[in-house]
Amino acid sequence: MTRRYVIHLPVVAADLPAAQRLARVVGRWMSVLPRTDPGEITVSEEDRQFLRYRVFCDVRLPGGRRCVLRDGHDGECSRRLRR
Repeated sequence: MTRRYVIHLPVVAADLPAAQRLARVVGRWMSVLPRTDPGEITVSEEDRQFLRYRVFCDVRLPGGRRCVLRDGHDGECSRRLRR
């Protein structure tokens, strides 16, 4: 089994929804880079890092790609953002 390492990149946001929005923007941008897995992005409070909130839906779609919509979205999963 290949070992995986996780990079923790602290950023500051005013509240949980703002942190999740910022994480989605960063995650979508990162998806152009090889070997990134934005579907696994979570956010947490600085002093409660053991309690993490998922950012993306994370459902695997046919072909192995992940749903790019926010966690808890309504409707069907998608590989593209809804407009």
